[in-house]
Amino acid sequence: MRVILDECLPRRLLRDLPDHAVTTVPRCGWGGIDDGPLLSRIAGEFDVFVTMDTNVIFQQNLSACPFCIIVLHATSNRYESLMPLIPALQKAVNVANAGHVEHLHIGR
Repeated sequence: MRVILDECLPRRLLRDLPDHAVTTVPRCGWGGIDDGPLLSRIAGEFDVFVTMDTNVIFQQNLSACPFCIIVLHATSNRYESLMPLIPALQKAVNVANAGHVEHLHIGR
């Protein structure tokens, strides 16, 4: 899978998805771009978008989204706070389906 991590996520997550082609929004030169234009750029380039931005699903029309969005729910975006979600993230990326939004919560 081609995976892109939102700019709010730590780059250290890159190494937690070793079986996939993973990059970040800033590495693509898309840092600071609003959600709508960002999602348009992701379309066709990536299979999965990982974010902590829970508003993205309410602010955008995702009915025909050509990639999967995985929303991480944690107390902060620090790597240490996200570590419990890594096994679920790995599984979610492996089975990601276009147009699907997956919410990953600690303890679920």
